[in-house]
Amino acid sequence: MIEGQEAVSRASRLTYALVGGGPGAFIGDVHRKAIAMDGKARLAAGCFSRTFENTLATGEAWGLDQGRLYRTAAEMIAAEAARAKDKIDFVVITVPNVDHFAIAKAALEAGLPVVCEKPLAASRREAEELRCLAAEAGLLFMVTYAYRGYPLIYHMRDMIAAGELGDIRFVSAEYPQDWLATPLEATGQKQAAWRTDPERAGISNCVGDIGSHIENMVAYLTGLKIERLLARLDKFGPGRTLDDNASILVDYEGGAKGMYWSSQIAVGHDNGLRVRIFGTKASLEWAQENPNYAAVGYVDKPTARLSRGRDPMTPSGQSRSRLPSGHPEGLFEAFANLYSTFIAALAKRAAGQALTAADLDFPTAEDGVRGVEFIEACVKSSGLGAAWIEI
Repeated sequence: MIEGQEAVSRASRLTYALVGGGPGAFIGDVHRKAIAMDGKARLAAGCFSRTFENTLATGEAWGLDQGRLYRTAAEMIAAEAARAKDKIDFVVITVPNVDHFAIAKAALEAGLPVVCEKPLAASRREAEELRCLAAEAGLLFMVTYAYRGYPLIYHMRDMIAAGELGDIRFVSAEYPQDWLATPLEATGQKQAAWRTDPERAGISNCVGDIGSHIENMVAYLTGLKIERLLARLDKFGPGRTLDDNASILVDYEGGAKGMYWSSQIAVGHDNGLRVRIFGTKASLEWAQENPNYAAVGYVDKPTARLSRGRDPMTPSGQSRSRLPSGHPEGLFEAFANLYSTFIAALAKRAAGQALTAADLDFPTAEDGVRGVEFIEACVKSSGLGAAWIEI
């Protein structure tokens, strides 16, 4: 049973609006299918494309009411928030980075909870404004650092919090891809075109797109806070103005050290997010491309292999495991786990029930602010010739 699913029956009646996710989109489609997986919310309205004809065609294909399809996100938010009996319960934002702030701000000011793709905003100032708006309005806000949704991540976090690794000494994390090893953006491929364009992606491509996943994953697993960092951001693609490779050294509060590498030009690598955490008693290693297993190394006994579905896990991990052992759970399930928690929290709040820390165990606007701080610090450090930057 996924945690929180049974808590409030109203969860099955929640509705949402989607911004983005139209023809040629990848991540918007993932959001939509992940939400549908548990049947706790349904898509009711949307602005799926910059072209209204595409939005209409998409809405028709998905069986939506044409009267709830909109030309712009602003139009949609105003109209949906004004509906007396059936207004949406939350807004999902899956458009390019620089558009996040205006849409999320409009939704919050209209009294609507928000789910937003990362990075939360194009600047720390914008991210902090969204965090403050959500807090002042008492609205839930989730930023979809979706890799946190794998069951073993919750289990590993609990192991670390319980002291099973001892004191953390060093973290090694990487996220190599090769999809931008060639100038794909020059071919008209939509995902490559906007991610390499500073007018749509913001100040960073590689660190903003995948390096921020490393920062969030390490912070969630270990609770470590970055004190300072040194970053070198590379631009290997011909004519690129944004980074496609990044090497980052990290000093954490308390004395632990870390090393991050993110790359979109690492030929031979698909989506290789990997985290290794080394403590005084033990170590943990987990890889996103094989997410149902983790390795635990010990000082005084053989290395163990944890298997999701077979081996006992902590309650927070076990409650998010959906299939028996040997049946792989992947990205859709990880996204669905985040949404399950978020939707259950929305339903509990609507029912007037107090929310616990477990109810709020999803990436929040606070995570989003920290992610933008990380991106800005990396860009600043690299611009100063790979200098140490305090965070």
